[in-house]
Amino acid sequence: MDTNGYSKEGLHRCILVTGGAGFIGSHTVLQLLNEGYVVHVIDNLNNASEESLRRVRRLASPQFQHNLIFSLGDLCRKEDVEKVFSLAKFDAVIHFAGFKAVGESVEKPLKYYNNNLIGTLNLFDVMTRHGCKKMVFSSSTTVYGQPKVIPCVEDFQLAPINPYGRTKFFIEEIARDLQKADPEWRIILLRYFNPIGAHPSGQIGEDPKGIPTCLMPFIQQVVVGRQPVLNVYGNDYPTKDGTAVRDYIHVVDLADGHISALQKLFTTEDIGCRAYNLGTGHGTSVLELVAAFEKVSEKKIPIKICSRRPGDATAVYANTEKAEHELGWKAKYGIEEMCRDQWNWARQNPWGYNSP
Repeated sequence: MDTNGYSKEGLHRCILVTGGAGFIGSHTVLQLLNEGYVVHVIDNLNNASEESLRRVRRLASPQFQHNLIFSLGDLCRKEDVEKVFSLAKFDAVIHFAGFKAVGESVEKPLKYYNNNLIGTLNLFDVMTRHGCKKMVFSSSTTVYGQPKVIPCVEDFQLAPINPYGRTKFFIEEIARDLQKADPEWRIILLRYFNPIGAHPSGQIGEDPKGIPTCLMPFIQQVVVGRQPVLNVYGNDYPTKDGTAVRDYIHVVDLADGHISALQKLFTTEDIGCRAYNLGTGHGTSVLELVAAFEKVSEKKIPIKICSRRPGDATAVYANTEKAEHELGWKAKYGIEEMCRDQWNWARQNPWGYNSP
């Protein structure tokens, strides 16, 4: 620790974060800066705002604010990736960039395969040529598909049921093949469950462009008056209240998981290519999440029951023992704290980063 109480874990290490202006990316960039890392972000701002990084810089410890460098670029253009690798020698890459809406992926599969796979292949290629062979990859629980038993364990057979999930699965397979062919590679695949919440300051949070495709930002938009009603897709699932069950995780816990994964990459030579679940290990239904948000916001959320969406699973939550034992990481926050921080962000930024 230095005199200000900040860890120097990252001092003299330089990390490239793809998609670092997005929801999870921006929170992780802030944690990285406060750990002393120099952080380069590449983002095409397709579903993000550069304002998030301006706020990250302000939130970071003053001694580390200058350690954030932003490049506007798209992984699908290899010249953009080459350009950012010409700026610094990176010790590792955290790879968030990619399209992420399950429903849209069912309607526009080629859009997802083109963007998520080609961008990642370009990144792997440029990393190889620059001798940067450490990656933390932003995978997803969607690789488990409709699990036959829960909680999900990392060695389950993977069977994604939508194109978005298949892009994550294919990238995991590519990573495993790459590491097997070249053992110098160290890759950690982080399978997130459902990230919600916001930084406790209320200064950074989720701000999707257009109509949200995830539950929590839609709840938030209903509460602040941007949407008239919350669509609940399916109330006939075989669950406690008929609505789908997910493992919601605070985005700050998730960001901490990336720091733990990075430290594991730097300290474990034989890590190979290894997957870890990042969740709480507890399932929460759609209606339970709505009730929790109503409690902290003291607002009534109007809902409309709709038919199920194609590609949605009934219930998915994590077994997190592997991350606890091997990464020394465990989620700290509960549903009420997630909703509290989300409401704090929503109140201060009802129109996201474009709020007056």
